[in-house]
Amino acid sequence: MSRPRLAILGTGALGGFYGGLLARHAADRVEVHFLMRSGYEQVRTHGLRVDSKLGDFYLPQVNVYNDARQMPPVDVALLCTKTTANGALAQMLPALTPKGFVVVLQNGLGVEAQVARLVSAERVAGGVCFLCANVVGPGHVVHSDYGKIKLFDYRADDEPAGVTPRLTWLQGLFAPTGITVECAPDLLLARWQKLVWNIPFNGLTVATGVLTDRIMADAGLRRRAEALMHEVAAAARATCGREITPAFIAEMLEHTEQMTPYKPSMLLDYLAGREMELETMYAEPIRRARAAGCAVPEMERLYGELRAKAGES
Repeated sequence: MSRPRLAILGTGALGGFYGGLLARHAADRVEVHFLMRSGYEQVRTHGLRVDSKLGDFYLPQVNVYNDARQMPPVDVALLCTKTTANGALAQMLPALTPKGFVVVLQNGLGVEAQVARLVSAERVAGGVCFLCANVVGPGHVVHSDYGKIKLFDYRADDEPAGVTPRLTWLQGLFAPTGITVECAPDLLLARWQKLVWNIPFNGLTVATGVLTDRIMADAGLRRRAEALMHEVAAAARATCGREITPAFIAEMLEHTEQMTPYKPSMLLDYLAGREMELETMYAEPIRRARAAGCAVPEMERLYGELRAKAGES
């Protein structure tokens, strides 16, 4: 019997790390195929290198493509690109097998709905990744910390979907990789919980030019980060009734204190002159908060600073 096929759509830090682990540790159970633009020729010719706290490894040969139309039909596709590329989603998605589905491993709100418009809601799942990793060269990923994934099925009405067999199957694929994968019922809650960290620390590193450790060490910046976190929690409560507790916020702050000085993905994009993920990570949460009558002045202030950094009016 042939192995199921899994596609990594976007072989940057996230896709290169998780896809590389699966290609290394689960090759007897799944065929891994990589879609990438930048670095394609390097990886096609020389393979993929991952330096990781879990152990460095090198894959001299990988199934890599720069055009999704060249990929075989897949049973599951992990969407690992930045949301700034979502205007080209229709060109990024390979053909799916009859029971094939897409797992959206992107940041922000509303991302699953964008994919569902192309493949139907029943073929969409979501995931949030807690990962510190960067691309340091073509086909070269460095993983410095964390790595946990939470998986969820998607419902168009944003109600909890429960834990389905296809999620537990995907969880099982990761079992030999050393990465913790948890299946959970409530995708929308997880999206807001991820924003509790992403909104303050992605944005403040860009707005201030300092890394996470300096934000935590500076009393004024730390207060600002905490205020943003509490605004995210208030917006989650007001917009969809999801409760983010003070204990959860305290846990995120503790993790950030323990983290090695880190350049979040938005800071790396800004420094490289790339478009930042402002729409799904800031504009959409602010729109939802306003519609619910929830004031989020700190989020709006930071969003304005980031738009100015991006040269937007």
